[in-house]
Formats: sequence, structure tokens, C-alpha cells
Amino acid sequence: MILLVILIPIVSGALISLVPFKKRGHMELFLEMMVIINSFLVWYLLLHRPADNFTLVNFTGNLSVSFKVDGMSMVFAGLVSTLWPLATLYAFEYMTKEEHEKIFFTFYTMTYGVTLGISLASNLLTMYFFYELLTLITVPLVMHTLTREAILASRKYLYYSLGGAAFAFIGLIFIITYGNTTDFVLGGVLDLEKIGGRTNVLLLIYVIAFMGFGVKAAVCPFNSWLPDAGVAPTPVTALLHAVAVVKSGAFAAIRLTYYSFGTEFLRGTWAQDLLMIIVMFTIVYGCSRAVKETHIKRRLAYSTISNLSYILFGVTIMTPLGMMGALTHLVFHAVMKISSFFCAGAIMHQTGKHYVHELDGMGYKMPCVFGVFTVSSLALMGVPGLAGFVSKWYLASAAVESGNGIAYAGIGCLLISALLTAIYMFTIVIRAFFPVKGYDASVLEGIKDPNWKMLVPLLIFTGNIIMFGFWSAPVVKFLSDVAAGVY
Repeated sequence: MILLVILIPIVSGALISLVPFKKRGHMELFLEMMVIINSFLVWYLLLHRPADNFTLVNFTGNLSVSFKVDGMSMVFAGLVSTLWPLATLYAFEYMTKEEHEKIFFTFYTMTYGVTLGISLASNLLTMYFFYELLTLITVPLVMHTLTREAILASRKYLYYSLGGAAFAFIGLIFIITYGNTTDFVLGGVLDLEKIGGRTNVLLLIYVIAFMGFGVKAAVCPFNSWLPDAGVAPTPVTALLHAVAVVKSGAFAAIRLTYYSFGTEFLRGTWAQDLLMIIVMFTIVYGCSRAVKETHIKRRLAYSTISNLSYILFGVTIMTPLGMMGALTHLVFHAVMKISSFFCAGAIMHQTGKHYVHELDGMGYKMPCVFGVFTVSSLALMGVPGLAGFVSKWYLASAAVESGNGIAYAGIGCLLISALLTAIYMFTIVIRAFFPVKGYDASVLEGIKDPNWKMLVPLLIFTGNIIMFGFWSAPVVKFLSDVAAGVY
């Protein structure tokens, strides 16, 4: 069944361009049903996970393309399979004003299967294979509009991603050479006898590989591709910024740190300190740039850059609580950010407006969209009672527990980020509900909330943001068990 859940979206996406659907509604029904069926199969697989690996291809020795459902797989595959049906439903309405729909939905649906391949990989080689495939399958989505800006953005995304993957490949080679296996084993797979006196070389390789995977997670200085990719249709940017691409980078960094190199080998070294400083800088840099940015989607992109490094900050703490905090923010940020991006997409779809200064008074014309945006803004700020507070609390707790002086400084970065997040998110909310005196209300004539295909996902995301804020214990307990190796 593992191979089936990966192949269904890939085959379904390919069929979109081959099957002559008589009506657009038939294509929508086919796509939504296939995505929902696949998500049900994924959840069945996660709840009845097989004990053994499924090997697709065995090359030589311990090199194989194989899959397994472990705790990390359950987190990422569960997240992806939950959000994708809602994202697909939203995309149906959004794409009514875009061209080349079939091509779009072909690659959009195939991305689902490739992302599941990353999440269900049982070893570093398999994850790397699907990680590279994710780049190739999403490039057409970034360049979908075929404008000059879209083509340039897709080139940058391709160059950065392939370059990062090349760095990550170096890590794979060294794990093959100095590890007992390429399989993911909590605690790491390095053979200390093989390493001998080459500890600093291995630490350097870890930093290189971490930064390679960190390209997709938009860590400084390899983050400029992410705001530029905002030229793609909003369903694409929402998945790029909230679920598939950037979370794959963070997921790979967790695998590399906790399951390949191992925290016992890394903790207390210069490599840990260096990477922690880099991700702390990225946290502040991202939200500082967001404050200055006036384009709505680019502002949210810089917000994503900052929040992704929250996850990487938890990774670099290199303790079970740090890993749990990273996983908590990986899940909760996905819901918060896809909600805010879909709100931005709804605004652009309904009004054609792209800049913050154009939003005066729109809160009264689109109360549902801006109400949802307000909730996601409060959550991203870390207001108690919402999902963002929970994940930030555990990250700060992990920093304190670690006893690492640099991690203490990281708490300061989280607080600075919370303040700047309040500024760049609530600037939008205040303009929408409290416009400046004398604004031209006539330009808002005919503006209204979008139809149910857009609103239903938004309302579900909002409900989850609130639910996780007040009732996060079951999720946190599960993530804590994953970090402890129970699953």
C-alpha cells in the first residue's frame, strides 16, 4: 500500500492531460475524489503501519529505494494528506481566472505523490531521490503564468534547489562511507571507529548537508528564491510556503540531524553553534524584511522564511524536547500559513489587488476572509489560546532546558520576531477594518467574499488553529513520543 499512495496522485495527475473531460466539473470531481481517496488510504496506512520496510529497488549493499512508516513519516504524511484535499478544493475556484488549467492540475496533483515519497522514505538515499524529484515537478508550477517574472523565478528556484541538493548529496556520500547503514535510525548511524580522527571533517560535512537541505527551508543566505516564487498562482505558493517544498526541507534537516548523523555526535560542537546562529539570524531577518515589504504575498513569504527557521532552531537545539518543539511548529505553522496565504489568494482573486496599501476598508466587504486572516495573524504572533503560542512555548522551553547559552539568545530572537510579526500582519488587518479617513469607498463596489470552494478550507483551517490552541495535548503527546522514539 505504501507504493500505492505514492503512485495514485502521480498517475491521476498524468491522466488529467490524457483524459478528454467534457466539462470542467468532471475534471474537478475526478481530481477531488482521487485526492480524497488517497488521503484516506494514507491515514489507513498510518493507523495500521506495517512493521517492515517495503523495498522497491535494491542496488547494492545497503543502498536501496525503500519505504517505511515510522513516527516522522506519520507526522509529515499525516499533515500532507490532511491539507491536500482542502488545497485542491480551493484551487478549483482560484484557477477559474487562470489559463492552462490542465497543465497546472497535472503537476499540482503529482506533487502530492512526490511529497509522500519524501515522508515515507526509509533511508537517506530514497529521501534524496524524491527530494530532487520534488524540485523538478514543482518548477512548472512556479513558471505557470509564463510571464518574464515567473520564468526568472522558476530559474532561480531550480538553480538554488539543485545547488542545495548537490550539497546534501555530499552528506549522503559520507553517511554511506562512515555510517553502518543509510536507513533512518533515531540516534544516528555513524560508526565512530570508521570516523577515527576525522570528527571535524564529518562536522563540516554535516553543516554543508544541513545548509543544502536548508535551501528549500529558505535559510539565510539561500532564501531569495522563496519571495520570488510568489509570482506563481496562490494554490502553488501556499503549498510551496506551507506544506510541500519548504516543509520537505525542514523535514530533511530533522532526518539528517536526528536519524543520520545523530545528536550525540553533534551536540556541543562548533557545528551546532554555527547552525544555531545562522537560523537565529534568519528568524530576525525574515520578519524584518516582512515589515518593509508592501506586496501581500511577498510579505507572507518573508514571514515563512522566519517561521521555517523556528523549526530549524528546534532542530539545532538537538534534544528530544527541541525535536518535539520543531515538529510542533512544523505542523501548526503549516495550518496557520496555508490559511493566511489562502486569504491573500482570495483577496487577489476577488479584487485584483496585490499591495497592502490597497486594502483599506475591505474587511467590511470580505468579512469572512479578513476574519480568518485576523485569526491566523494572531496565531502567527503567538497569542495564547491559538496554535502558534503552543509551538513557540515548546521551542522556548527546549532552549531553556538545553542549557546552551546561544539557545538562550534564541529566545530573544523569538520575542523580537513576535513583535515584528504583530507589526507586519496587523498592518493588513488594521487597514482592512480601520481605513484612513477619506479613503475612496467607491473602489470597493462589487467586492465580496468568494464562494464556498474557497471559504470552506479557510473556515476549517481557522477551526483547527483555535482547536490546537485550546486542545493541543493529544498532538503534543504524539509528537513527544515520536521525538522519544516510541513510534
